[in-house]
Formats: sequence, structure tokens, C-alpha cells
Amino acid sequence: MNVKHIYTGKFLTYNIDTVTLPNGVSADLEMIRHPGASAVVPIKDDGMVVLIRQYRHAAGGFIYEIPAGKLNLGEEPLDCARRELEEEIGYRPEKLELLTSIFTAPGFTDEVIHIYKGTGLVKGEQHLDTDEVLEILEWPLEKAIAEIKNGTIRDAKTMIGLQMVYLEEIR
Repeated sequence: MNVKHIYTGKFLTYNIDTVTLPNGVSADLEMIRHPGASAVVPIKDDGMVVLIRQYRHAAGGFIYEIPAGKLNLGEEPLDCARRELEEEIGYRPEKLELLTSIFTAPGFTDEVIHIYKGTGLVKGEQHLDTDEVLEILEWPLEKAIAEIKNGTIRDAKTMIGLQMVYLEEIR
């Protein structure tokens, strides 16, 4: 494999990888390298799910999400999940359970998001980054699932996390 480096940003790297595919064909593939991320479906003791409505420039405005953020260099996904939960919504979880790890867009990036269920939430302190514009919402899980069905929630990690928790609940 040959790698042509194009650009390195704050946490993304853009390369063109020349690879030989399993069928023997050589191809130039545009690749975005990403450190990975963690996300949490936070469930309060009363069963309410804590979501955020966050401004996302790439999505053209505000979208509904579960708290999430990128891994820092050398950071474990579990530690990232714990950190991001408190930073974004001001809660610390007593328990984090890994639900799944997903590829976000494997056609052009190696990003993996580790999705956790967070319970036993204890009030902490919110610490937003300067580029985070969000509001905190608490919904019953059933309402969140309905908002997926009606197209209000469109973020993939959020849809997957909420649906996995919902499936646990109805079993």
C-alpha cells in the first residue's frame, strides 16, 4: 500500500491510499483517518433518556443526538464515554455497558464509535467546548423511538443506541 498524505487537521487526517483490492485491481482510495469516538445513551432512574439538541454545521442546523465525542490520544473508549457524558450533559454514570461499536462511514473513513448505555446517573458539572451549542432534553424512551420513526431523530449513532436500549427494555 502506498499512502499519499494530503492534509492533517486538529484530529482528522486526509490521505489517498493506493491499494490492491481482493480482486487484484489497484485503486486510489480517499481516506479520512479518525481517532474514534464514544457515545452514551444516558438513562435516568425514572426511565427518562437524556438527549441533546446540538447545532451541527454539516447537517445544516440543530439535530437530536446522544452525548458523544472523539477519543483523545491514548484514551480508552470507556473513559471517553464517561468524560463526554459529564462534559455535555453534566452527569456521571455509575455504570456504563457497551452496547456495540459501529463503523460510521466505512467507504471513506476508519472512524469507529463505541456506543454505551449509561445508568445510575449522578449530577456533576457540564463543561461545554466553545464550539458546542446545545440544549439538554429528557424524553421517555418511547418518545425517542417515536421521534426516530417520524424522522425527527436522524443521527445514526443515536438511532442505533436508542433502538438497542429499547430492544433490551421490551425483552
